[in-house]
Amino acid sequence: MSFNRGAGGSQTSRTTFEFGRTHVVRPKGTHQATIVWLHGLGDKGSSWSQLLESLPLPNIKWICPTAPIRPVSLFGGFPCTAWFDAQDISEDAPDDLEALDASAAHVANLLSTEPADIKLGIGGFSMGAAIALYSATCHIFGQYGNRNPYLVNLRSVVSLSGWLPCSRMLRNRIEGSNEIVRRAASLPILVCHGSGDDVVAYKHGEKSAYVLSSAGFQNLTFRSYNGLGHYTIPEEMDEVCRWLTATLGLHGS
Repeated sequence: MSFNRGAGGSQTSRTTFEFGRTHVVRPKGTHQATIVWLHGLGDKGSSWSQLLESLPLPNIKWICPTAPIRPVSLFGGFPCTAWFDAQDISEDAPDDLEALDASAAHVANLLSTEPADIKLGIGGFSMGAAIALYSATCHIFGQYGNRNPYLVNLRSVVSLSGWLPCSRMLRNRIEGSNEIVRRAASLPILVCHGSGDDVVAYKHGEKSAYVLSSAGFQNLTFRSYNGLGHYTIPEEMDEVCRWLTATLGLHGS
């Protein structure tokens, strides 16, 4: 699927992002929630759909899109699947706002066709987690970074081994609006990170959680895993299952 910034960007932009295949895991029980789950750099949607299908969450529909193939500065311009360009993984790296908006809009579009009574969420791993957290900020502001409206009502956000893009501008934009403060305080976020992560250093996950909490995201849970590298383990996924079940009020799980 191609996306040229119409929903999340300027009509005059010429940049087109060609998203890959989307994999859908249908709920085995009563459909109560839909979560878009985003893979990491160089991966694809099918990798996570297999794991998500095995989780004891029969009331969730999982949507697993695949990022566009694009040159990545971190790899010297080598092309691979990436939600946005990354020159470095740190709070000081430049933010690829155009691609962040395009990916967040692609996710929002996938959620926009769900029935009105279904609870919506976004989760992801590594770079996918970065898009999930960026989408959380779009939700509370009611707009993308380029000021176009963000219309999806998120009920949960999960970040595994990720980081928060555009963290420097967050706090200043939240202060001064009671509606934004209210949205930030009520949005449930789960941030998990391993202390042994040698790809996205633990300090980035920890700092992202701190920045979000300090900015007013009061319903944020941070979980650290001693020695865990840049991958997931059953203990972590068990925590995700418990948290989603409680946060979304799922029954029959």
